[in-house]
This record gives sequence, structure tokens and C-alpha cells, in this order.
Amino acid sequence: MSKLAQLRERRNAKAKMAAEINAKYPADKRMPAEDAAALDAVLAEVEQIDAEIAREVRLSNLAGEEIDTDDLRNRHTRTPGAHGNREEGNAMRAFLGGGLSALSQEQRQALQARITPDIRNVMSTTTSTEGGFTVATEYDRTLESAMKSYGGLMEACTVMTTSSGAVMNFPTADATSEEGEIVGENQPTSAADTTFGNVGVSVYKYSSKSIAVPFELLQDSFLDIEAYVRDLIAMRLGRIANKHASLGTGTGQPRGIVPAATVGKTGATGQTLTCTYDDLVDLEHSVDPIYRAMPGVGFMVNDQSLRMLRKIKDSQGRPIFAPGYEAGNPGGAPDRLLNRRIYVNNDMAAPAANARSILFGVFSKYRWRRVSDTTLFRMTDSAYTLKGQVGFVAFNRMGGNLVDAGGAVKAYQHSAS
Repeated sequence: MSKLAQLRERRNAKAKMAAEINAKYPADKRMPAEDAAALDAVLAEVEQIDAEIAREVRLSNLAGEEIDTDDLRNRHTRTPGAHGNREEGNAMRAFLGGGLSALSQEQRQALQARITPDIRNVMSTTTSTEGGFTVATEYDRTLESAMKSYGGLMEACTVMTTSSGAVMNFPTADATSEEGEIVGENQPTSAADTTFGNVGVSVYKYSSKSIAVPFELLQDSFLDIEAYVRDLIAMRLGRIANKHASLGTGTGQPRGIVPAATVGKTGATGQTLTCTYDDLVDLEHSVDPIYRAMPGVGFMVNDQSLRMLRKIKDSQGRPIFAPGYEAGNPGGAPDRLLNRRIYVNNDMAAPAANARSILFGVFSKYRWRRVSDTTLFRMTDSAYTLKGQVGFVAFNRMGGNLVDAGGAVKAYQHSAS
């Protein structure tokens, strides 16, 4: 534990002691001289510790070191290796706390290659406290990793990063029913040309919406403001990305995997909220064996659907759901359904009439695309200043589509009634 963390622990202990002494005596009861002296002594120790903490903070800032704030990291957990490039990490923290004007010349030069032309123009204007830059590589990698935790589909699909936002076209061909032939001697072969299609992956500009941070949080230098802002960006962008990747209509937003998948099995009349063992078998076999043998194949469901599936039993009364602790690897094996992996994606529909509540297939066929890195802006205009705040907003261009021609992903749809 660092010296700074030890000082904070001492201060917390002394502050608790002072509060306990003071709590013994309500406002209408006089504190004895002995306890009053003890309280004054404790408060004096707190002031002394505060002075030591302030010195340590100044020394840490002067050395350009990252302050060890264990108590705050419990709320804002860092990913190992999140600051592989210390200079870029220091530049990010300086930018968050004081804007572009807070960057040293060395930090500006280090980031110059990563800053877009529009941002360079902002940096050269007199309003040096506003503007933004494309965040550091390690920071963006940590941000992307955190975004995955907000949706099961991001964990299962193929995530790509491209340098431009031009539409990416993926040629497709369904050759699952094509076959050869026997021909006689000197006889011509038949023609059977493969039909090719095209699936485009467009991108859309997403924002985290503005994040208002009180001045107090920026002034308290021991606060991990970088993790605070990063977690909010990851939460907001991660949620909207997973929602559109799951359910997007494809009009003005990405095409989600649920609308793009074809129905492999429809529940019988009366199964508006249920699914049977036979339905799951039919759904699995609606996907071609070549896909069922591929790595990563599995089921994707809402948590409410998972609860329903856990109650299904086979003809022998045995649950078809295999909890991880029964799969031969206690504490480490994932839950499985029909010996397939289960991905929980709460943006998918819960069981309901006509709802597509279960997907089965190879989810890596869904391509989610990010353009370059995340760009972060810091705003100090009057809308924030009058409230004692600094605003932050992040932008990223993203999009996705199911690149598949042979039915690699199929859906179970509940009955209409």
C-alpha cells in the first residue's frame, strides 16, 4: 500500500474517532472538559494528516506519477495494462482535469499524430480550454473492453476496427445445396453457377451524451477522474451499441442480429411464453451441420428466457440445462444448454407472443465495426460553468450487420396466441 493510501486510512480512523466522541453529547448536553480536550487532540491530528496528504499529492503530481487511490479503484476498476504508455496516460489525465491548455508541450507533441485536423484547428484558437483529441491507444483498448461487459453480443460477435467510415461490402454465396454430377464419356457438363450476394456494413456516429462533472471532482486530485469518465462512456456507448447490434432495424441504425436472422423454429399454438425440449432440438437442427461444428456456436437468450429454459426437462424428467458446477469443472465451467454455450444478452426479447427470444448459431458471423478510436471533447461553456461543472462528450462511429448467406444463425419465435 502506498504512503498516500496509508495516510488516508489513518485520517479515516481519526475522523471516525472524533465523530464517536462528538456523538455522545447532543446539542443540549455540555461536553465534559476531558472529552473536549480529547476531541480537540483528535481534530488536530486530522489537520496534521490532511497537511501530509496535501504534500504527497503535490509530490505525486510533480513526479507525474499515478496516485494510488485504492478506495476509489474499488468503484472504478482499472484493467491491467490500461496505461502501457505513461506519457499518453498522463496527457489524458491532464486533459480531463484542465483541458488542452493543461497539456505540456511534450504531451501535445506526443499526441499530435493522433489528433484529427479539426482538433488541430481547435488547439490553435484562443479558446484553448475546449476541443478534444482521439484518446490514447491503451485507453481506447480499455474502453472497448469495458463496453463488452454491457452486452452479451459484443462478447460473441466479430469486432473490427477500420481506419475509414466507408461502407464495407462483404460478398456472400450460399453453396450448401450445390453438388456435382456424373457425366458420360465425351458428354458436356451441366452449368451451375454460384449466385453471389452482397452485405454492406455501414457506420453511424454515436455519442455518449454529455457528461457533467462538478468542479469539485476535478479539483480533488486524488479522484480517479479518468476512470470515472471512462466508465460512464463505456456504459453509455456499450449499452446503445449492444442494443442496436441486437435489435437494430437497419434503417438509420445498424441491422441487428435478431431481425437479420431467419426463423428456424416457431412454437406451437399456446407457447407464447414457453419453449419445449423438442423445440430446442428443432432449432439446433435448423442450422446446417457445417455451422454447428464451428467454434463458438451456441445459444443467445435474455435472462428471463434463460430462467424459462432452466425449468425444461426431458422425457426422463431431467433438466436439459447443465449448470457449470455439474459440467466436470467446478467453479470454472460455463453453464450449457444441449451441451452448447449460452450467451446472455438482455437486449433480446423476453418470452412473449411472436417474440424471437432465442437465437442459435455461429455469432461470430455478426460483424460489429468501429471506425478508428474514440474522440473525447471537454466543454467549459456557460451552460456548464454557471452550474460549476465541466462537460465531457465522446464520439465513436460504429455499425454492424449479419454477414451470412447460409443460415448460420436461426431464431426461435413464440406462437402468436
